Amino acid sequence: MPNTKYIFVTGGVSSSLGKGIIAASLAKLLQSSGFSVTIQKLDPYINVDPGTLNPYEHGECYVTNDGAETDLDLGHYERFLNIPTSQANNVTTGRIYQTVINKERKGDYLGKTVQIIPHITNEIKRRIKILGETGDYDLVITEIGGTVGDIESLPYIEAVRQLKWDLGKEKVIVIHLTLIPYLAAAKELKTKPTQHSVKELMQSGISPDVLVCRTEHHIGKDIRKKLALFCSVDQESIIESIDAETIYDVPNLMLSEGLHKVVLDKLGLKAEEKPILTAWNQFLSNYKNPKNTVEIGLVGKYIELQDAYKSIFESLDHAGANNQIKVNIHPIHSEELKKSNVGEKLKGLDGLIVAPGFGDRGIEGKIEAVRYVRENNIPFLGICLGMQMAVIEVARNVLKLKNANSTEMNVSTPYPVIDIMEDQKMVTKKGGTMRLGAWDCELEKNSKAFDIYGTRLISERHRHRYEFNNDYLEKLKEVGLISTGFNPKTGLVEIVEIPSHPWFVGVQYHPEYKSTVLNPHPLFVAFVAACLENK
Repeated sequence: MPNTKYIFVTGGVSSSLGKGIIAASLAKLLQSSGFSVTIQKLDPYINVDPGTLNPYEHGECYVTNDGAETDLDLGHYERFLNIPTSQANNVTTGRIYQTVINKERKGDYLGKTVQIIPHITNEIKRRIKILGETGDYDLVITEIGGTVGDIESLPYIEAVRQLKWDLGKEKVIVIHLTLIPYLAAAKELKTKPTQHSVKELMQSGISPDVLVCRTEHHIGKDIRKKLALFCSVDQESIIESIDAETIYDVPNLMLSEGLHKVVLDKLGLKAEEKPILTAWNQFLSNYKNPKNTVEIGLVGKYIELQDAYKSIFESLDHAGANNQIKVNIHPIHSEELKKSNVGEKLKGLDGLIVAPGFGDRGIEGKIEAVRYVRENNIPFLGICLGMQMAVIEVARNVLKLKNANSTEMNVSTPYPVIDIMEDQKMVTKKGGTMRLGAWDCELEKNSKAFDIYGTRLISERHRHRYEFNNDYLEKLKEVGLISTGFNPKTGLVEIVEIPSHPWFVGVQYHPEYKSTVLNPHPLFVAFVAACLENK
């Protein structure tokens, strides 16, 4: 039986303290110490997955290789650890209840009354242990969404309490992330919110093994002593997490605080080696010491919330560091773009990305943005819907098909250059039914895409229902928009380019999902380099 050990990360006092970044940073240190580690996220909401959630509600929906639509924190896990996650790495309350109800309907519970304890908590524990039971990991870190005290989080906290009892204290530890606020009027840090948060956790039967304290100022020995006394946590296990310049500084901050040592000691483990962060720190050095700067526009319809395009922002950071270029990103709302103002709105940009999305809001603005950068030879990267907007723009303005459109926006368009995929036509349910996950793409040898990737066959992650209509393949080729990447089995167009343009690439897939700190995505690296050349 696998000897996997489990680390739980809970949060208190306030949301958005950065549980995901702390979990990913700890995982990075443990991985760098010679352990095999994975991270999973338990989300308390009743949606089955984030796939049907509005980005304004929940930020970006992240997609894994095996087609799971997940919380954006899984993006942090992959970017930090450089290993892929899967369906098993993100579980919601909706999925837990759905499984239990399906079992009840089948009669699996033999007529027993189905209750939160033990049936829901048993299913939570089963899900937590799936990754550990593969034998692939020494350590499984589980981030529990929400804040201690939330009604919806209670079954998860109870499941952790039971697991600690089931597996033993030497196999399970709990890290509690909390806030130490600074009161400017009193000029002091206050520990009372943390005390109350720990008290709430202890009332649920869990005493935290480690306290990680988010703070704007160094907490000092006196505060550590006070927290140790009032929260029943030994002083060495109180870890400061001071505000950082970038999320990529956090592993080094946790290293200096010795978080990984405390965790390993409590689990009775010894590291084979000290954490080696050479490549990580080289990335940080490049990131913080750029030799040039570029201005890149990001046209989207959810730009008020940066998390809606989280992976794109991070991918540009990775690509910028790789090129030693500081990337200044300018979010531009597609609804505000018109033919009359597009030149003013995009003035001074060295490159433009048209972002993914769904629905017809802001579409005409995206098409105008594509027209402007195409006509003015500004580097362009279109992602998913962004690629489709490029196809529509060229069809309308170069091929002169005046009302060309996608059937997503206009079912009765006379020129459906983008149409619903054949296998999506009979789909009526929205959740988890798109073309999802990793699919192969074969590149044409004489293309920008082939030069960028350096190989004929690639695999990229998808999330879409609509596709390039191959009936227009030759007509668009005649006016200069060529298709340079195809799915080898279905012939689905994956990549379009304009060879006469300095750098114009649209992709049906989401390259941002595969960019990591140590492996920046080649498409973003090439795009950022092209933006500098344009500048």
